[in-house]
Amino acid sequence: MAYVSAASVPQPRATGQGEAATATGGRRSLAVALLLGGVGAAVVLLASGRTWTEGRVTGAGGSVSLDAAGGDVTGAPTALAIVGLAALVAVLAARGVGRHVVALLLTLSGAGAATAAFLGASDRAALDEAAARTTGDTAARAEALTQTAWPYVTAAAALLILVAGLLALRYGRAWPAMSGRYERDGGARARGARRVADPDRPEDLWKALDRGEDPTDGA
Repeated sequence: MAYVSAASVPQPRATGQGEAATATGGRRSLAVALLLGGVGAAVVLLASGRTWTEGRVTGAGGSVSLDAAGGDVTGAPTALAIVGLAALVAVLAARGVGRHVVALLLTLSGAGAATAAFLGASDRAALDEAAARTTGDTAARAEALTQTAWPYVTAAAALLILVAGLLALRYGRAWPAMSGRYERDGGARARGARRVADPDRPEDLWKALDRGEDPTDGA
C-alpha cells in the first residue's frame, strides 16, 4: 500500500512541468512574432520609399531619365504595414475570439503587402505618368524600364509580417494579455489600499468613502 501511494505522488509534478513548458513556449513564440512583425513592418515602410522602377523618355529636349518610388507605384504595402503594426500591438491586448480575429488581420496584412509589392515590381503606370509630365505629351511612354531590388525587399519584409500573424494564430492562446495583467495589478493595489486604511485617521476615512468603500469593514 505504501508503494502504490508513493508511486502516485509524481503525477501532479508532471502536470506542473507541462504547464511550465507551455508557458515557456508561449513566451518564445511571442518574442519571435514581435521581432518578425516589427522588423518586417519597419523594412516595408523604409523600402516603399525607395526607387522601384527606372526608365527613360525621349522628348524635344532629348532623352530624360525617369524613376518611380514604391509609394508612387502602389501605396498598399505602406498602408498594410501600418495596419500590421497596429494589429501586432492589439493582439496582446485582445483575448479569446478577439485575439484570433486580430491575429487573422495581422496575417492578411502581411499577405496583402507582399502581393502588392510583387505586382508593383512590374507596374509601369507610374513611369508612364512621369514621362507624360516630363514631356508635356499625354501619349508619351517610358522606355528601357528596369526594376530595382526594392520591391522584392518589400515583399520579403511583408512575408515576415505574415509569419508573425501565423505565429499569433497558432500560439496566441498561450500569450499573456496586457489587460489581464493590468487588472491583476489594479486589484492588488485596491486590496493593499484597503489594508493600509487606518480608521483612526480622518483622512483615510474620507479617502475610503471617496472610493465607495466601507471604512468600518474589517474593523
